[in-house]
Amino acid sequence: MRIAVLGAGAWGTALAIAYAADHEVTLWARSAQQVADMARDCENARYLPGVLLPASLSMTADLSLAVADAELLLVVTPIAGLRPTLKALAALGQPLPPLLWACKGFEAGSSLLPHQVVAEELPDLPACGALSGPSFAQEVAQGLPSAVTLASEDADFARRTALALNSTRLRLYANDDLVGVEVGGAVKNVMAIATGVADGLGFGMNARAALITRGLAEISRLAVALGGSSQTMMGLAGTGDLILTCTGALSRNRQVGLKLAEGKSLPVILEELGHVAEGVPTAREVLTMAERLEVDMPITAAVCDLLYHGASPQKVVEDLMGRAPKSEAGERLA
Repeated sequence: MRIAVLGAGAWGTALAIAYAADHEVTLWARSAQQVADMARDCENARYLPGVLLPASLSMTADLSLAVADAELLLVVTPIAGLRPTLKALAALGQPLPPLLWACKGFEAGSSLLPHQVVAEELPDLPACGALSGPSFAQEVAQGLPSAVTLASEDADFARRTALALNSTRLRLYANDDLVGVEVGGAVKNVMAIATGVADGLGFGMNARAALITRGLAEISRLAVALGGSSQTMMGLAGTGDLILTCTGALSRNRQVGLKLAEGKSLPVILEELGHVAEGVPTAREVLTMAERLEVDMPITAAVCDLLYHGASPQKVVEDLMGRAPKSEAGERLA
């Protein structure tokens, strides 16, 4: 298959590397200088240092060239870059092939999920879907075994494309619950910030387990309120991605939480990371959505207090632990 990967950050580069082994892949970057640097160094030194780019991988800063003759487009940008990339594709004025996106979050300002942004900007796509699940870019690029979900409202497209992209190193599972998969991928980043704070304060593994479990309940309630399925939360795009992001050392959102626990300010934290931590802007959008839908999301609210209202980590934890006890017996993840 001829695949155009649009976005040369860590995750876009990792997917391009992974698929270049079995497909004809072109990696597009907005910066011509970045393309020149990658071609010269045979690595993406800024976003994925130390990982060799395969000789079969084509690279370009020309979007029309990247898209020409492609049979599948894979947009791999932060959520903030999704709409501009889609607008650039629309401006090409040519028929487009099916499109997948691998960004996670709610769009800042609109609170839209990625598929809603795609529907606004490219309503005439033949088929589209989301790629999500527990997958650190570094490990995928290194060829370590991983499994992710390919979700689309077109179940046949999801099955066919998952089969075409499946490999012995990167396994794909098809799913038709696009909303549930996107919500899981978005909100797990918020929960990872909370878990990082707890770990940074030395609260132990019991607290971590409690946060992950109750975080899953919050994610599930929101997913169902938006039309998704609670069953999806038991899979790769729900529990799998949540566990990885809340516990993995490579998680940027967990790093945000760890640094908050050290007393660092958000601007300093983001500067030190040097990468996008999607949970930071997503937390505010998730809370806005939860309040509008009257979905109880206390952990999300606590993260927003930390990020945007100057609350101390210790005070936030006290408030969470001091909430009136509730019965979990018979609770449905909804």
